[in-house]
This record gives sequence, structure tokens and C-alpha cells, in this order.
Amino acid sequence: MISFKTALHKVLDNIQDYGNEYVDLMQSNNRILAETILADRDFPPFDRATKDGIAICFNGILSPDQTFKATGIAQAGSPQEVLEKNTECIEVMTGAMVPEHADTVVMYEHINAEHGTFSLLKPVTKGQNIHYKGSDVAISDVLLKPGIQITAAEIGVLASVGKSEVLVKKLPKIAVIATGNELVGVEEKPLPYQIRKSNSFTLKGLLIKESISADLYHLADNPDVLKKKLEVLITDYDVLLLSGGVSKGKFDFLPETFNTLGVEKIFHKVLQRPGKPFWFGKLKSKSTTIFSFPGNPVSTFVNYHVYFKPWLNKTLGIATTEFAVFLNEPIHNKTELTLFIGVIISKINGEMFAKMLKTTGSGDLIGLSKVDGFIQLSPKEELDEGKKLVPFIPTRRII
Repeated sequence: MISFKTALHKVLDNIQDYGNEYVDLMQSNNRILAETILADRDFPPFDRATKDGIAICFNGILSPDQTFKATGIAQAGSPQEVLEKNTECIEVMTGAMVPEHADTVVMYEHINAEHGTFSLLKPVTKGQNIHYKGSDVAISDVLLKPGIQITAAEIGVLASVGKSEVLVKKLPKIAVIATGNELVGVEEKPLPYQIRKSNSFTLKGLLIKESISADLYHLADNPDVLKKKLEVLITDYDVLLLSGGVSKGKFDFLPETFNTLGVEKIFHKVLQRPGKPFWFGKLKSKSTTIFSFPGNPVSTFVNYHVYFKPWLNKTLGIATTEFAVFLNEPIHNKTELTLFIGVIISKINGEMFAKMLKTTGSGDLIGLSKVDGFIQLSPKEELDEGKKLVPFIPTRRII
């Protein structure tokens, strides 16, 4: 049995590059950019009015009570107007091209309009209310670099340079597999000795947050069935995420089945709680990575966040953010295990404090829905209230 740190190190040593692919612009949200995005024109592409008002030539202001006769209207989305005389003006709308020979825009609130002429009510500064061509970005400037996670803001940038298709890091094809004869469908009424499937739906929900649409399977605790089905799945998918079938029970056939199928066992069992029976391996001939988690809901949930999420982040080139919190109560880990304890987070004077959630154990699915994440305690670690920051693995967004 290996330590948690060793197990995590081994998992992160087995990342895989799945290459790149083009996706439609609106399908790129939350994906990892795999190309450099350059400005295809100046931004803004022309001198742009930032206020509704009049466009004038500053040198045409000869006196404080100067009046300007309007000779036209410049509208956003229309070709550029031309200001013929310094003593004239052109009405201009926000977003419109500043007329040729004009160099200043005065907003309507600062002028008086009367019979097609406009007089100034306040002092004017040359060049005011104009967003100049190329003042944000010049053509060929780098706008986005590979490796960033695309959000709504980046989608706006991509759209502005005409990227209807975007090159992103390809995501692994994943199968989520529940094992166990006791499991029945969500829509079924379980018999007294049965339970509805939940782990596979939890994992699928977590993967959706990563923009991965996983396929769900349920395999019975039967060596022949497991061998036949897994032989196909390890060939068809890049990653298998399994729950159940890896403990010491007489019907936990997965480790033996993996061995029969030629899957290399990288490790089995970790000095941690929950999730101790975790099995991790790889079918090198197909580069299929296998995460086989214990069947208890909390064990599956913890191991996903502790192992799979960092593995996926590193695979895609995303830096895993490390968090730490203070405790609002003392705790002593008397075991030789690394402990992951569900907590609820509160903020006090800008600092995050963790309150441990009372739980009935690794099968406490209801308690799992209440936690904000898990603190990590090293073997034999003793911590006082609010004295030392403790590693924290968030499982939901903490505001």
C-alpha cells in the first residue's frame, strides 16, 4: 500500500496528449485554446464616436458663443461622412465613424440646438469623445495565447476576429462504469436488497462541468461478463472511470479482470480515507487510462477530485489551483492515513474557515451534498483552531 503523495505523483506521471480539434465558436466555451489568436485589423478599426452629439473641427471654434450649422448625420454602420467647413458640424451617433476633417465630438448634453444650428454650452477639449483607430489593439497583435480556458469574454474576442471555428485541446473519450448486482436504474423501484445507481450519475455530472459528455455503463459482478465488456470498452475509450469492485470482497473481480486483459496495474490501495481501495492502471497498447474507484459515494466523489481532476488539468495543460483554509475547531489525525474530511466554508474577516461536517461515513450521500469541499490532513497531523492553513479541495464554487 502506498502513500497518498506517492499515488498522486504516479497518477500525474501518466497524463496523455489527445491532440487538438476544431470546434464551432459557441462549442468552445470552457475548452482550452490551442492556437494563437491575432488581431485581423486595428481595434477600433476607425476613429469612433463614443457619444451622441456633434462632430466638429476644433480649430473652427473661434469664440465661446460659436455656432455650428449641421449638414448631415453620421450613423453607426454607415460610411464615413465628410465635414466640408470648419464652421459646420455633422451630428454623430455613438459608434459611428468620425467624419473626415472632424477631430472633436461634443455630446448633446453640452450643446444647445436651435433651428438646425448648435452652440456650445461648455468648454471643449480637442479630440474629446473619440475612440481612436488602433488605440486598443493594432493589426497582428496577439490577443489570446494557447493554454487559456475559453470563457464568455474570450468568445467575444474570437468572434471579433472572425473565428467561427476555434482550435482547442481535444478532450478524452470517457466511459463511466458502475459495477454491482445491487444496482438498478434511477427510474426503477428497488427491492429491499437493491439501491438505485448514483455514482455514475455523479461522475457524469462532474464531467459535464469539464465539457465532457461521458457514456454510462453498468456491469454485473460476474468475471465473464466483466472480461467480455471491459475488453471492448478499454479499446473504444481513452479513459475508464469505474466505481465499485476493487475492495477485498469475494465479488470484487475488477483487479483480476484488469490483469487478465493485460492492463498494467500502477497501484492498488492507498493509505487514505475515504477511497483506500483505489485502483489505477493503464493499457499501454491503446493508451487507455483506468481510474477504478471504491463504490461508496463519498469515496468515489473524493477520489474524482483528488486524482482525476488534477490528472485532467495536467493533461489539458491547465494549472491546478491550490487552496488552503483555517480550521474553526481543533483536529487530531491519529491514523497513519491521509484523511479527507468534508467541510463547510465560511468567511471571517476575508479569511476562509472550515467547519467539519458530521457524517455517517463513506456512504453518506446526503451529507456529501452539503459540503463545500474537503480538507486534507496528513498522517498523525494535529492542528489547532485557526493556527495553520490546511490544504483544501473545493467541490463547489466558494463565493
